This record gives sequence, C-alpha cells and structure tokens, in this order.
Amino acid sequence: MIVYGLKNCDTCRKAVAALEGAVLCDLRAEGLPDAVLDEALARFGAALVNTRSATWRGLDDRARQQDPRSLLRAHPALMKRPLIAAGGRLWLGWTDETRADLLG
Repeated sequence: MIVYGLKNCDTCRKAVAALEGAVLCDLRAEGLPDAVLDEALARFGAALVNTRSATWRGLDDRARQQDPRSLLRAHPALMKRPLIAAGGRLWLGWTDETRADLLG
C-alpha cells in the first residue's frame, strides 16, 4: 500500500500510521508516477487539485487555467492528499469512507 502525499502533512502521517505496512511517497521528493497520475485523473478528474490550498491561492489566473495534469506536475503540493493506492484501487483523502474501506 502506497500513500502519496507530503511528509509534513498531518493527514498523510495519520493515514500511514493507521494503515499497517503503508509506505509514504513524498510528492515533492519523489513525485507521482505518470501511470498513477493518469489513473487518478481518470478516476477523480479535477477534484484531484486542491483549490483550497495555499499553493493554489499563490497561483495567478493564467496558471490556474492549466489542465490538472500540468498543474500537478508543476506544483505537486496542489494535489489533494493523501492519494492511497492499494490492491489496484485508489482512494483520495482520509475520509470516513476511505477509513471504512481500508480499515474494515
């Protein structure tokens, strides 16, 4: 199980601690593999971009008009977190639904 997020994100750390055997892949240091990004965009679309983040607020209007893939490649911290990959499936966010699915 891989948790894609940021090492300094409290929510990502909570997810890794709760999920036995989970490994954190830091988006800033390691990036998001193209195949995972493509699958996440196909499943979650523009919802993958966190428009509430400080990074988003710091972007100008021109940058905000880019497609989600380009935005996330240029600004990895813009991705909603965590993105969890396990058993060929993806979950976005550490929500009640995600916890129920993964923790039983």
